[in-house]
Amino acid sequence: MTLEGTHVRLEPLTLDHLDALCEIGLDDDLWRLIPKPVHSREDMRDYIRTALQWQADGTAIPFATIERSAQRVVGSTRFMNIDGPNRHVEIGATWIARPWQRTAVNTEAKYLMLRHAFEELRCIRVELKTDELNQRSRNAILRIGAKQEGIFRNHIVCANGRLRNSVWFSIIDSEWPEVKASLEKKLKAG
Repeated sequence: MTLEGTHVRLEPLTLDHLDALCEIGLDDDLWRLIPKPVHSREDMRDYIRTALQWQADGTAIPFATIERSAQRVVGSTRFMNIDGPNRHVEIGATWIARPWQRTAVNTEAKYLMLRHAFEELRCIRVELKTDELNQRSRNAILRIGAKQEGIFRNHIVCANGRLRNSVWFSIIDSEWPEVKASLEKKLKAG
C-alpha cells in the first residue's frame, strides 16, 4: 500500500530504505525521547526489521516517508497496534529528519494516514501517543486535531532505564469530518 499526496508519499518500508534512512536519521536529537534510540546503521537495520516483523505478525503497516519534490526519504511512520475486531489503529513510530520538521510533510502524512484509517479501513478510533516530555510532539498531535485522553504513568522502560510516561491522544470517527476539513485547510494554505 502506498499513500500519496501533494508533498509526501508514504511507501512500504523495506530494508532497501536503510541507506537513505541512515543518511538523514542518525541524529541523536531525533531519538532523545524514543524508548529504543537509533544511533548506528545496525540500530537502523534493527528498527526496520522490527517494523517488518510487526507487519508479518499483522500488527503494523510501516512506511518510509518520501518528500515528493526531491523524491527523497525524510523519515518513517507506521500504523501499529492494529486491532481489526475493535476497528482501531495507532499512528506511531513517526520521525522526520530535522530539515523537514515543521513543514507540510508531517501534516500531509498524518492526513493521508487518517484518511486511510477512517475511510478505507473503517476505523472508529485512531490513537497517537508520545513521551510526556516531548512537548513538540504533543503540540503537533493537538495541531492535527487529536484530543488528549490521559497519561499512562511508568508506561515504558526506556533503553537508558528511564521510566517514560506516555501521553495518549485519539481521534474518533465522529470527529473525522471536522479534523479532515481542518487538515485540508492547513494543507491548502501551505
